[in-house]
Amino acid sequence: MAARLDFIIFGATGFTGQYTVQELIRISEQKPCTWGVAGRNKEKLNTLLKTVGKKVGKDLSSVEVFIADVDDAKSLESMASRAKVVMNCCGPYRHWGEQVVKACIAGGASHVDVSGEPQYMEQMQLEYHDAAHQKGVYIVSACGFDSIPDDLGLVFLQNQFKGDLNSAEAYIDGKIEGPVSGATLHYGTYESAVYGVTHRNELRSLRQKLYPTRLPKLTPVLKPRGVLFKSEVLNKWCLPFLGADRAVMMRSQRFFYEVDKKRPAQVHTYISMPSLLSAIGTILFGIIFATFCQFSWSRKLLLKHPKFFTAGLASHEGPSEETMNNTLFSVTLVGKGWEEKAAQPLDAHDGPPTKEITVKVSGRNPGYGATCTTLIMSAFMILHESDKMPSRGGVYSPGAAFAKTSIISELHKNGLTFDVIS
Repeated sequence: MAARLDFIIFGATGFTGQYTVQELIRISEQKPCTWGVAGRNKEKLNTLLKTVGKKVGKDLSSVEVFIADVDDAKSLESMASRAKVVMNCCGPYRHWGEQVVKACIAGGASHVDVSGEPQYMEQMQLEYHDAAHQKGVYIVSACGFDSIPDDLGLVFLQNQFKGDLNSAEAYIDGKIEGPVSGATLHYGTYESAVYGVTHRNELRSLRQKLYPTRLPKLTPVLKPRGVLFKSEVLNKWCLPFLGADRAVMMRSQRFFYEVDKKRPAQVHTYISMPSLLSAIGTILFGIIFATFCQFSWSRKLLLKHPKFFTAGLASHEGPSEETMNNTLFSVTLVGKGWEEKAAQPLDAHDGPPTKEITVKVSGRNPGYGATCTTLIMSAFMILHESDKMPSRGGVYSPGAAFAKTSIISELHKNGLTFDVIS
């Protein structure tokens, strides 16, 4: 049997997959590894390698190509049997993720992806944690912009806090330097959002099965802010962030409480708006979007006409490289708690919180640059630092999986900075 490669990038010809290949070539110059690409069309895979090779000035003709299709379980398992870690870039994961996870467990490969879909992630944990643990492989989702900056940002905050962290508020901020040309989102990201909103009601019953007991109530309670408010942290108008980040962060906090016996932090996530007018416009769009997601006929319209419904922000072509490289982002986390650690994780403190720390995670090109970097570094952690990861395998959130590894310092070296602000 041929030796396993360190990594195989599945869905390599997709939008995110192509940039993952490009980023892995850059990172492999510092961290040597063996890798291959996989997808259902051999001609497209070979063309990809020629195109990327020409772009980066490398001969990629020796890179192994694997034919694997989500509708062919044997082809997926054959691919997985040749990898130590599969980087899955084929979404929406609600439709195509489970097949790859099953194949990886059967084939003895670990699996990382860039899903931002809570239903998929929590379903995988519910159904496959024990099988992955028994096989000795790791299944870690949300290894992209959803939700590494927020989830590992909170881990970084807890490490810096020293005392008992009671709560954290996370603020996502971004801007584009210079003029915007074309879309800022690829259709695949938009499509995942449509299905995530459509099926959001599934989460309640799913979580009742996954977590039969609720996390204990902590005081003082971190109350959510309003639908629209002016943040004193960013000095900008903000809205609640309805993406996957909070769900992923809470999975990590539950793990730290149940396994490491640490006090779980309460969390709320928000996103900034450029102006009050844009905030109001976003709320109105959100109402229309959520309403259209509920009906089959209107959902088809959303999926058929992404440019129209997003005013050009999402398209099948995706953002230009100029727009991506000019996009800056940050996640600011404000943590409050106490200087002293209580004897037990849930012991009450005398008086209100006495300590506050603010940290910031910053980077460039969140959707298709930083996302590829975080995905690759997640795979490297499994490859080289599994002894610092939980147990001997299983399904985990990024925070739970990588909290004790060197991933934060490795990301810091590769353009995703973690800093204490105050």
